[in-house]
Amino acid sequence: MEEISQCCHQTKERSEKEYKDLIHRLNRIEGQVRGIRRMVENDVYCTDILVQVSAVNAALNSFNKVLLANHIRTCVAEGIREGKDEKVDELVETLQKLMK
Repeated sequence: MEEISQCCHQTKERSEKEYKDLIHRLNRIEGQVRGIRRMVENDVYCTDILVQVSAVNAALNSFNKVLLANHIRTCVAEGIREGKDEKVDELVETLQKLMK
């Protein structure tokens, strides 16, 4: 947890619905990753593990899309309404990082 508090200087209050959706998605992803670990521990065939890893990657991508859409609709839109042009720059920088 210490690393997170050192790198993140902003916070965001999320609606109850948004919070529950994100946590639900993360719990599912966490379960999938634990399943992959069990597969490795049980010497499951490589391609079966690779298929599950692909499913986790898809779930993480979906999580990113939802989080990014929420960010644009709330943080970025609010910043623009308040005349904070740096919010657009921040969004561009974030998108560049996501597209690596």
